[in-house]
Amino acid sequence: MTESSRRLRAVVALLGTAAIWGATFVMVKDAVSRYPLYAFLTLRFVIAVIAFAVLFPRAVRRLETQTVRVGVLAGAFLCAGYVFQTWGLQDTTASKAAFITGMFVVITPIMQAVVLRSVPRAATLAGVVLAVVGLWMLSGASANGWTQGDTRVFMCAVAYAAHMIVLGSVGRDHDPVSLTFVQLSVVAVVCGAISFATEPIALPNEGSVWIALGVTGVLASAVAFGAQTWAQRHISPTKTALVLIMEPVFGGLFGWWAGDVFGVGGLVGSALIVGGMVLSELRALAPQRDERVVVANAPEGPPVPLLESEGGGTSATPTGRPPSGSDPA
Repeated sequence: MTESSRRLRAVVALLGTAAIWGATFVMVKDAVSRYPLYAFLTLRFVIAVIAFAVLFPRAVRRLETQTVRVGVLAGAFLCAGYVFQTWGLQDTTASKAAFITGMFVVITPIMQAVVLRSVPRAATLAGVVLAVVGLWMLSGASANGWTQGDTRVFMCAVAYAAHMIVLGSVGRDHDPVSLTFVQLSVVAVVCGAISFATEPIALPNEGSVWIALGVTGVLASAVAFGAQTWAQRHISPTKTALVLIMEPVFGGLFGWWAGDVFGVGGLVGSALIVGGMVLSELRALAPQRDERVVVANAPEGPPVPLLESEGGGTSATPTGRPPSGSDPA
């Protein structure tokens, strides 16, 4: 197989991954209308942990104490993100949730600038402005169009941004496969404890819920991680990030297919949010002379390029190289 064929397959694999992630918004929204929220998240991540251990057995074999500690910290933010997102889906549309979640791509560099006490680049700020204006238009250009569900999903985006900062700083020196395994386990344990304390204990009795659990627990987690890891060996981090930014676009398409209504303002707003995400990604992947670009990869969602100055700071894996220990064998 030629290298060009491998690159094409890598792009197709990433598009498939983005499509699966986008489809989960509709599936999860339907599932938590039929089954308790924390019980759903518990089963989803128990399935994800089992699938991950089966597909990546070395994730368990290579576990180290420090990796577990960092994974618990990253997993706490990941858990908060999933809880806020799933909770928010109960009171907003799937398509709107997809685009609001994507805001984490523009929030992350701003949060990084706060952590490093640095001034964000003009293009980064421009990406934020585009995304915020897009969010306003997506909400009908009115405060009345913003719901409690939207606020919860926005908090998900903030939690995801914090999660990326953790992965790109203290998480950078750890095996990403083992680190991901710990994070998924943390979400399963935390949600399981909350579910046990607050919800009735019963397995789902509807097929659609089990399908959602299978897709989110296996395809959107373990299989997607493997596809993303393999693809990053054959195409650049820039292309990887830009392809996976299609996740909210697919989320919007699946939401529209399921009955979500987009007006002109909603379409323009969605486009502006994606434009802000692309601008933030491209700016971060074009550093100045005294900077280097590093890429933080999450269990789900597009990787986020972070800037690291020569003096140090938040970082992850250097652009142009796969994550350390990224071989899924």
